[in-house]
Amino acid sequence: MVTKSLPLAKALNEALRAALESDPKVLLMGEDIGKLGGVFRVTDGLQKDFGESRVMDSPLAESGIVGTAIGLALRGYRPVVEIQFDGFVFPAYDQIVTQLAKMPARSQGKVRLPVVIRIPYGGGIGAVEHHSESPEALFAHVAGLKIVSPSTPSDAYWMLRQAIESDDPVIFFEPKRRYWDKGEVDTEAVPGELHKAQVAREGTDLTLAAYGPMVKTCLQAAVAAEEEGRSIEVVDLRSVSPIDFDTIQASVEKTGRLVVVHEAPVFFGSGAEIAARITERCFHHLEAPVLRVGGYHAPYPPARLEEEYLPGLDRVLDAVDRSLAY
Repeated sequence: MVTKSLPLAKALNEALRAALESDPKVLLMGEDIGKLGGVFRVTDGLQKDFGESRVMDSPLAESGIVGTAIGLALRGYRPVVEIQFDGFVFPAYDQIVTQLAKMPARSQGKVRLPVVIRIPYGGGIGAVEHHSESPEALFAHVAGLKIVSPSTPSDAYWMLRQAIESDDPVIFFEPKRRYWDKGEVDTEAVPGELHKAQVAREGTDLTLAAYGPMVKTCLQAAVAAEEEGRSIEVVDLRSVSPIDFDTIQASVEKTGRLVVVHEAPVFFGSGAEIAARITERCFHHLEAPVLRVGGYHAPYPPARLEEEYLPGLDRVLDAVDRSLAY
């Protein structure tokens, strides 16, 4: 066992390093990921150690980055591309939706596109417009894409390793406000399944389901609720497409209540799909309607207002109170 205490960003860096070392077909591409090491320094030192032919600074053209990655994947490479900020991905949306997601089905499975698209997402860092959005539902709606988001350094390390090894295109959403949160990472552990949810905290009275940046907030809410004698279970979904409904269902059948939490707007968010599916599966076990907590259906606000926009501890606890009041 090799255990390290690492910030989430450094765990991602170690995962990329391990992938580059173990497979010569792994390539990294993105804006300023080479000499600068990326805006958040996730690729720091990798170009120096692996060279410009494997860690490539790209032009400021997201469509070109993803289009080039698709071509490389067709030639047998495993490209990992970085989109500098969540709001910058949309020039590449056409390439992702009409080519990356469709080509394996179009070829009846004969063509595989093992492309990983890393996207720092979410708010909480005081950034300007187009730097703090949570667009995961836009990609989860597209068949052919896998969508994941880690919440801990350990998951960041292993989920990125697994995403790179996957033959499917994976959109890897990185919770940027958790980049500096530290945690234990065992780089020799046997990882669980990439798209399997995990129970992050056991409880009996209510289930909180979240992924990425909101898992920590839900764990904090569970601690606060415990002081009032309430036992809250927290499920870390880890994957937005596919979603591990079986783990959520098992938890809800035990607790009888579910609150889904994500930073993205509640309207047409991933929480809506979870609420619908769990209502169908667990109707006779539910003691209250499934509730959702998320961002507002409005453009992301200026930095000084983002704490009013983002779902925080108070809004999660309010939903817990409303659910338990039924």
